[in-house]
Amino acid sequence: MGPTLKDATAIAGIGQTPFAKRLPASEKALACQAIVAALDDAGIAASEVDAFASYTMEETDEVEIAKAIGAGDVTHFSKVGYGGGGSCATVAHLAAAIATGQASVGVAWRSRKRGSGPRPWKNTQVQLPTPGQWTRPFGLLRPADEIGMLARRYMHEYGATRDHLFNVALACRNRANQNPAAIMYERPLTREMYMTARWISEPLCLFDNCLETDGALACVVVSAERARDCRQRPVYVHSAAQGLPAQHHGMVNYWNDDPLTGPAWTAARHLWKGADLGPQDVDVAQIYDAFTPLIPLSLEGYGFCGRGEGAAFTEGGALEIGGRLPLNTGGGGLSEAYVHGFNLINEGVRQLRGTSTAQVPDAATCLVTAGEGVPTSALLLRS
Repeated sequence: MGPTLKDATAIAGIGQTPFAKRLPASEKALACQAIVAALDDAGIAASEVDAFASYTMEETDEVEIAKAIGAGDVTHFSKVGYGGGGSCATVAHLAAAIATGQASVGVAWRSRKRGSGPRPWKNTQVQLPTPGQWTRPFGLLRPADEIGMLARRYMHEYGATRDHLFNVALACRNRANQNPAAIMYERPLTREMYMTARWISEPLCLFDNCLETDGALACVVVSAERARDCRQRPVYVHSAAQGLPAQHHGMVNYWNDDPLTGPAWTAARHLWKGADLGPQDVDVAQIYDAFTPLIPLSLEGYGFCGRGEGAAFTEGGALEIGGRLPLNTGGGGLSEAYVHGFNLINEGVRQLRGTSTAQVPDAATCLVTAGEGVPTSALLLRS
């Protein structure tokens, strides 16, 4: 067997700005703040950074960021597509570059003013991309509409109910209520609030949808050997994967034999193949939650339960601290902040350092996933 990424690299530093509906600083300034904070967390000088990775949807670029923070010569830079599907892949790209000697200190980041900025689907002046020509003219104008359709299919096929979606929303809100950095800190959610909330795209109500946030986050990736000499306890990248299934159509999966079997299934097969661990060994998970139905779909895709069992998995406090699989312990995209899933990466690191505001006792393994429904990625982290 050839070389693998298994435990070859580690996340040595994390950083973030405050989160809010509206922040005055520019996306570039926010990005630099988060990156400098992550480097300080790791105890690494900006001049040592020689690799960058971000999203194709990121408006800031490595040329300007490198100049602004004072990086040295850069020998690796990459961007990953598909919005939130790229979050974990930014770390995976840096891990691959460092493990193969292309770079030594990598920075991944996402800076976004989604709270105060425009909604991406509002621009009607540009020609629709090919996938959009099969959805937008027929009323699926927003991601919420596309996931709403998948959710309705899931409810019809497997008997999932709005109570199951509430279990997801409640778990994320409960963890945000413990996290002073979360937008929904000290703002509890009740079942009555959930069941009487306005529709966004039926069957998805307001609380089934992620927040709209201004903010930025970053992390620093180095070799495992280097990480052991850094300022913080290293969090190792045990396995990493991306997933783009055959005949994929973003968000709606029109051409798949089973539209409810999304990219998570493809990513999961590769993730577990490269790991010494399995779903049964995961102590805590940070699962991409732009919409509540993505949680049961991801629970199935990553092997925590069988096909059609994701909704029932959420019952009995399973997603809470002390449950079968505590998840999104900072509040996730539903209740902490929505920055295309990067906050899930940083929260996974905090869990394995033992510094989360909703700490899972003795957590040693954490699954972090990127957006389900689009070409996706995932990380298996360990302490």
